[in-house]
Amino acid sequence: MSRKAALTPSQLEKIDAYWRASNYLTACQLYLLDNPLLKEPLQPEHIKKKIVGHWGTCPGQNFIYTHLNRAIVKYDLDMIYLSGPGHGGNAMVAQTYMEGSYSEVYPNISRDLEGMQRLFKQFSFPGGIPSHVAPETPGSIHEGGELGYSLAHAFGAVFDNPDLIAACVVGDGEAETGPLATAWHSNKFLNPVGDGAVLPILHLNGFKIHNPTILSRMSHTELENFFRGCGWEPRFVEGDDPKEMHQKMASAMDWAIREIKRIQANARLTGDEARPTWPMIVLRTPKGWTGPKEVDGNVIEGSFRAHQVPIDMSKPEHLGMLEAWLRSYKPEELFTDDGKLIPELQALAPVGNRRMGANPHANGGKLLRDLKTPDFRNYGIDIPAPGAVEAQDMLVLGSYVRDVIKENEPAKNFRVFGPDESKSNRLTPMFETTTRVWNMDPGENDEFLGRSGRVMDSMLSEHMCEGWLEGYLLTGRHGFFNSYEAFIRIVDSMFAQHAKWLKTCNELPWRQDIASLNYILSSNVWQQDHNGFTHQDPGFLDHVCNKKADVVRLYLPPDANCTLSVFDHCIKSRNYVNVMVTSKHPRPQWLTMEQAVKHCTQGIGIWQWASNDQWEEPDIVLACCGDTPTLETLATVTIIRHYFPDVKMRVINVVDLMRLQSDTQHPHGLSDEKYDMLFTKDKPILFTFHGYPSLIHELTYRRKNKNLHVRGYIEEGTITTPFDMRVLNNLDRFHLTMDVIKLLPEKLGNRGASLIQQLQDKLVEHKQYIAEHGVDLPEIRDWKWNDGMGNYL
Repeated sequence: MSRKAALTPSQLEKIDAYWRASNYLTACQLYLLDNPLLKEPLQPEHIKKKIVGHWGTCPGQNFIYTHLNRAIVKYDLDMIYLSGPGHGGNAMVAQTYMEGSYSEVYPNISRDLEGMQRLFKQFSFPGGIPSHVAPETPGSIHEGGELGYSLAHAFGAVFDNPDLIAACVVGDGEAETGPLATAWHSNKFLNPVGDGAVLPILHLNGFKIHNPTILSRMSHTELENFFRGCGWEPRFVEGDDPKEMHQKMASAMDWAIREIKRIQANARLTGDEARPTWPMIVLRTPKGWTGPKEVDGNVIEGSFRAHQVPIDMSKPEHLGMLEAWLRSYKPEELFTDDGKLIPELQALAPVGNRRMGANPHANGGKLLRDLKTPDFRNYGIDIPAPGAVEAQDMLVLGSYVRDVIKENEPAKNFRVFGPDESKSNRLTPMFETTTRVWNMDPGENDEFLGRSGRVMDSMLSEHMCEGWLEGYLLTGRHGFFNSYEAFIRIVDSMFAQHAKWLKTCNELPWRQDIASLNYILSSNVWQQDHNGFTHQDPGFLDHVCNKKADVVRLYLPPDANCTLSVFDHCIKSRNYVNVMVTSKHPRPQWLTMEQAVKHCTQGIGIWQWASNDQWEEPDIVLACCGDTPTLETLATVTIIRHYFPDVKMRVINVVDLMRLQSDTQHPHGLSDEKYDMLFTKDKPILFTFHGYPSLIHELTYRRKNKNLHVRGYIEEGTITTPFDMRVLNNLDRFHLTMDVIKLLPEKLGNRGASLIQQLQDKLVEHKQYIAEHGVDLPEIRDWKWNDGMGNYL
């Protein structure tokens, strides 16, 4: 007895017509400037002069979107769509145009003949829209321009969204990237009780831009075993006959939705949080399906040649081929004379917020609610005098984060992300109130694991942490990413994509504000202890600084109270990428909470208690940015004060790195007048910086005072002591003191020469001591700030 067909003949006919309409709109976006419904024979003047875009993935994505629409209507689903293939923005634009959400956002692209003509012209056209599923596309939270992140974004979107389904189309080229290959394991972190569901749809169309794809050439058995081994239950939909494929896809979609609902109902009724086997669909169709079969003797459909523009318009005879292809969709049957989708097809689409182009989760600011936060001042360190107390900045911050988690537990809108490093980065107090998420079986000696915690750090993948967090933020929630500073470079490109997304969203009035993407980079370059050179790279700061000034912010708090103030500001902000570089090791604490709040609010300031210029013109400015540069600068001050009390020094600490830039370049930048008041117009500036020295030069090159000398990380490192790391990079107090002497030849003269010799001898002693004892000199380890009255040599 044959199984009942999923679609009736009438349903099949309408769904196929809807699909044809979307393919027509998609193809026309590639080619047409005018004559949108082909009411007259196609002429050269109707064609774009430069045709840019992609076709190969589009018909498959239109097929999927059409069937998702049917499922949404049938099961009343709350669903969003993520397009993972690298191209095919014209497909989602076509679909959102057909459902009406596109014209609601862009009224000039109206659902009539005139609007259709504008729709076609704007695609990949100067002043128009990109070829990807960009921020300009309603319903999109994932651009797809850079491959590999769709599935991570999908999971981030459904964490703490119990009723949401993220339908994620994974391109088979995309599936070859490291992040996507890793993302299949995200199902181990999905809780069927409190989270939503991800429905991956692997689109096997066989080819990348030139080469075959790996997964498409694997046998059915091998592919099935692969996904089952990753914890999925795959259902295959394969073929090229549209009528058969519609029935297969409808049946597979019904199965997948029923499985998701069954899994969730069982878990929520019984409280069983155990990891289920989630459904997924493998769709195998020809690349460029329904497009030209052959052009100039070359096979197009089903080959790599369908990837981009299937018919180039360099030959006159290609005009007729293009017209025949476009007319094969029978647009006269699908649209009225005035360009509207016929009513019986309009009726197939979901309505209101059920449309994937109008789903509020895809415009997360609509759902964003403020975090509940305790008063960060209550977590501060009591500082009787600068440097009198030692503490671990990240450990102090961890207590504040613990209570942020606790206060937002009912709303479940805050998570912490990190690649197996939250405890190493000293955020341990969090685990007094929550656990790490882990939906696999626990082991006897596991620590802080649970199925519904707030900390996502049980997977050793920076890509997944970044992708999950981005998806979480884009759908209206809050969080931050803590990482070792050197290995945040793994997600350089992901940060860049998100920053570009925010930059574009800031130009779209219909995109609502979302919570900022916050990074805390600890285990920083200056103290790696057992790890050494591999873990020493502060270059993320350089990368971030090059992005748009209305998006990026960089903070280097010098102590725990400043760290609390900066963090509280960052997690309450919107539409930024905030980067915080912090210390996790025991360090002297400099500012009271009142002083820290004022200092962080200003972002830069003179530390009067460390300076002795007494508001007069100084002989030299000692500026510092970062916890270790601050420490070494203050140690340098003590030496200079002891030996040369007549040298007038001004000590400036920088928390907000962008204050160094001009206010014409960055909204946090200082005016030239204020900069000159701080740094003077011509006095020597010795600037000790956490990162690469060149960055400070880049930020200040427009300033009047060119008498700038920067010490920072110069790519020297090994497994050694923290102080020796500073010596290797000339950022230690001995080298800095010699710099001061050399910058003040007229004032110090022969007095400085003898001290330089003593300092050089001290460096030799330092090396010998480390070689013998494996630790820093006692006077280095025991140094205390004391206004420079001690004898340090």
